[in-house]
Amino acid sequence: MARLWTATVLLVPLLACAAEEKDQIVTDRPDFVESSNVVGQGRFQIETSFALERNHAHGIRERTYSTPTLLRFGLSDTLEARIETDGRMRMVTDRAGIRTAENGYADVSLGVKWHFADEQGGRPSMGLLAHVDLDSGTEAFRASGKGGSLRLAAEWELPGDLGLGVMPGIAWQRDDRGERYSSGIFGIVLGKEWSERFRTFIEYSAPQIARGRHGGSLTTFDLGGAYLLTDTVQVDTALSRGLNKNTPDWSWTVGLSIKF
Repeated sequence: MARLWTATVLLVPLLACAAEEKDQIVTDRPDFVESSNVVGQGRFQIETSFALERNHAHGIRERTYSTPTLLRFGLSDTLEARIETDGRMRMVTDRAGIRTAENGYADVSLGVKWHFADEQGGRPSMGLLAHVDLDSGTEAFRASGKGGSLRLAAEWELPGDLGLGVMPGIAWQRDDRGERYSSGIFGIVLGKEWSERFRTFIEYSAPQIARGRHGGSLTTFDLGGAYLLTDTVQVDTALSRGLNKNTPDWSWTVGLSIKF
């Protein structure tokens, strides 16, 4: 009995350490609202995907294919560096039966995320994201100039394995005429964890809130889910419906994320 007690005393701290060391992947996709968390010091995470966007307006049909990818590098336990792009692009346009296609690469965005508050009481878990958008893509998909954004990600854990995320922000960029302007950013997402590995979400997103002369506001209703194949590998999918004439009618994505 004494030996069993000694073994138990020694084993309990080891099990506690193992539980603390469990490092499950947390991604910024497939929903629009970003996570408030970072990947952790010395960790690297890739979040890549295939996306299809469809739109039909003024007798013109457009279909855009892309490969959105986010690379996340852990600088500390509260700070990460980020490289983001829509990757390889292909746009197919049909005007009155005349079909054209353009191929190329999207712009690249460089950024950082700072996790500055854990959830405590009524205070949410919070992270601040700052990005600089480079006009680095091929001609067909290049922005009119450099831009950037600043976003706040806030998350609350709710009863019933629910989670609420909110992300306000501001962006600055140039329109097709080269005129610089600022726009708002907003998203709100409600997620549900059905098990340790499977979650779903519904979301309202507004990646651009702007005046009509600058392209107007873009708004979508999104739903999707994610499944953990292992603690460090996630697959996911999401479907989005445009809510106004400025926004593409439908978009769909399927993705793979891996943490190293």
